[in-house]
Amino acid sequence: MNNEKWNVTFIVTRKKGDEAPRTQSFTIDVDPDEYVLDGIERVWAFHDRSLVFRHACHHSTCGACGMRVNGVEKLTCITPIRSVTHDGGTLRVEPLRNFPIISDLVVDMGEMYARMDDARSPQVASVDQSNLGYEKDPEDGGDYERLVDCIECGCCVSACPIALTTPAYIGPVVLAGAHQALEETGAPELLDYVDQENGVWRCHSAYECTAVCPSNVDPAWRIMNLRGRVIGRRISKLFIRA
Repeated sequence: MNNEKWNVTFIVTRKKGDEAPRTQSFTIDVDPDEYVLDGIERVWAFHDRSLVFRHACHHSTCGACGMRVNGVEKLTCITPIRSVTHDGGTLRVEPLRNFPIISDLVVDMGEMYARMDDARSPQVASVDQSNLGYEKDPEDGGDYERLVDCIECGCCVSACPIALTTPAYIGPVVLAGAHQALEETGAPELLDYVDQENGVWRCHSAYECTAVCPSNVDPAWRIMNLRGRVIGRRISKLFIRA
């Protein structure tokens, strides 16, 4: 049994109402194999019940606990303390960037969700039975469905340098959702939606979104694929006119 303990100082961003963000430090003893979210919960339970943060599933399914940990976007429920600090020391926890802060570590993702609706981002994606990789029991009945890989955690938007400087950019999560919807439906109007100044053409190919995605959605690749499809459609139209 591992009884190792580290003395870690959590430097947490605090913000209430219209006040400017500030930091507050909490020093606690942790098992280094615990997760960052475990430490945040301990800070809340034993040091300051006014600390506001968001979590739900504790196993990287809901995407609720996305935060910046030592400057990098992470799902705190699956980020071991050992992986982000060494032999104790400090651990900085901030809310995601590029979203309005509601309180402390909680941000408002309402606009992101609204844009995902515009892009018809699917909540579930139907699965072709031939691609399941196993045989379906004929007694089960009905069609199989799976959750799409994106858990809507917002980490890709937070990491995106274009979202930081251009609020009108619809963002990597929305473009990735549009790509998924296009794969599912083939609806040509989705290409109209992404083929805009603040759509696929605003992306500068930094690939930061893919680097931080906890679900391996690879939004950067999806954006590049959408660009290729848009260009292909434009070329096709030129040939038709000719």
